[in-house]
Amino acid sequence: MAHYRRREFAPAQDLCRAVLAREPCHVRSLVLLGDMAQQDGRNKLAVKLLGQALELDCGDAAAHDTIALAYQALGRCDDAVRHFTQAMAAGLRDAEALVKQSAALALPLRRLAAVWPRQLGLAELLGPQGASTLAGEALLLALLRSRIIHDIELERFLTAVRRGLLQNAIELGSAADGDAAAFFCALAQQCFLNEYVFALGDFERPQLQQVRDRVADALEAGDAVAPLDLIAAASYLPLHKLPMAPALLDRPWPDVVTLLLTEQIREPREEASNRSSIATLTAIDDAVSRQVQHQYEENPFPRWTTAPPIKPTTIPDYLQAEIGAAPLSWSAAGDRADVLIAGCGTGSHSIDTARRFPETQVLAIDISRASLGYARRKTRALGLANIEYGQADILKVAALGRRFDLIEAVGVLHHLADPAAAWRLLLSLLRPDGLMLVGLYSGSARRSLAAARAVIAECGYRPTADDIRACRQELIRRGVVPPFRDFSSISGCRDLLFNVMEHEFTIPQIAAFLDANGLTFLGFAQLPPEARRQFRQEFFADAAGRDLAAWHAFERRHPLTFGNMYVFWMQKRADAADGAVTPSPPASPPR
Repeated sequence: MAHYRRREFAPAQDLCRAVLAREPCHVRSLVLLGDMAQQDGRNKLAVKLLGQALELDCGDAAAHDTIALAYQALGRCDDAVRHFTQAMAAGLRDAEALVKQSAALALPLRRLAAVWPRQLGLAELLGPQGASTLAGEALLLALLRSRIIHDIELERFLTAVRRGLLQNAIELGSAADGDAAAFFCALAQQCFLNEYVFALGDFERPQLQQVRDRVADALEAGDAVAPLDLIAAASYLPLHKLPMAPALLDRPWPDVVTLLLTEQIREPREEASNRSSIATLTAIDDAVSRQVQHQYEENPFPRWTTAPPIKPTTIPDYLQAEIGAAPLSWSAAGDRADVLIAGCGTGSHSIDTARRFPETQVLAIDISRASLGYARRKTRALGLANIEYGQADILKVAALGRRFDLIEAVGVLHHLADPAAAWRLLLSLLRPDGLMLVGLYSGSARRSLAAARAVIAECGYRPTADDIRACRQELIRRGVVPPFRDFSSISGCRDLLFNVMEHEFTIPQIAAFLDANGLTFLGFAQLPPEARRQFRQEFFADAAGRDLAAWHAFERRHPLTFGNMYVFWMQKRADAADGAVTPSPPASPPR
């Protein structure tokens, strides 16, 4: 690595080969050799070496990133997009910053910044080559198709491009060239993914209506639909809401349009079909529960597309790797544990757990059928057979009549009227020595939302799509954008700033609850590596990672340590009483 950093590739390569001669499956050496081959322009060799590395570790973000660069250099854009997508899912950092550095994007971004807030037409913004150059940027396409964009500069650029696309559809009414269509379809996929959160000008509404009517009229008459009309419409509204939308699936289209139609028509229809077949496990009659249910029926959350690469493991081994601590004891029969995911949302959490622990049987419950429909579709697409879904209210979980070795409740308890009572109900289903993973809002981190909430109160914004769009633009204009990615979609922003019920917690409150309810704290999960390194520098004792008082002191010095939420593992002591209603400190008043 020292030679590599000094770009002394020959001795670095010699040492990597020496390592591989002793240990042929040494992943880091294969990745490093592949990286150097790619930088030297030997892209076919890079693909070979990095392919070997990924066979050994499919979750290596650096290997996916570098092999994508090699494929792009070889002109294999689809393979490059696929690996960039996997790199981001595996944890590639700063993808938005990387894509902004590309020559194809850097110049348009400078043009837009130079005249902001004046708007530029598409030709003036993109130059004579138009969108075709952008279609060759595989990382940009991967980003647009698979991940909600959080960067405000990129959002402004994409909003301007979408506006120009609509104008072109109005004026030209013809097909874009193949390369440009690939980029425009990826833009439409991004808009669908973020639920059309971009700013919408008043002058765009009648233009959109005109394009929408042309598509609808062509479908009704059985006439050809102009691809540019279809792509422009898909950039502003979900195609499955068009009358006779399923008829679009029966027509021949370019591959990029077919992918767009799959995401915006075929998959939503599958989700709607799933909703009716999901079992109802409990009644939902609590007033607050019904309010929360209504929110997530309208806006299933979170929005996601790509499951990260995951290597199957055991629960004890995973905890050792994740938090540096194994369970104090583990009595589940081998790894065939019964797992409950309470509040599974759209399934990303339950799917990750089922893939990570393939011998387990997972019951995933949620209050929203729309979210469960999304989760079941993704589960089927991944071929998973160890997840069962059901609609249920956590307040009624006793009716399940089941016991579990592991319960996960991340991002759900703080949306209930009495989080502590609901937490105790879940504990009553947990076997002695059972494990629990909980995620609760951090009061310290969420103080960063105060300025945004003041603007919402001042302007009277409501939790509707139009008001959320307007609210976001006002917060951007005032420079009080919350430091969380949830800000960048309709459902995320609603969850972040307009939730019908939420509580915030502190570490001392969590510690008091654990002590009062027979729970042993094992460690915090989902922390950035730099936060863990900083903590170890400040607290040297090996046991400090399990010391909540130490973590509280650390958070006071670093308020955003936990991001939006504390996510932590605990274990139920064998002598803890099931279902004991033990007093615990209240959370903050609900917002």
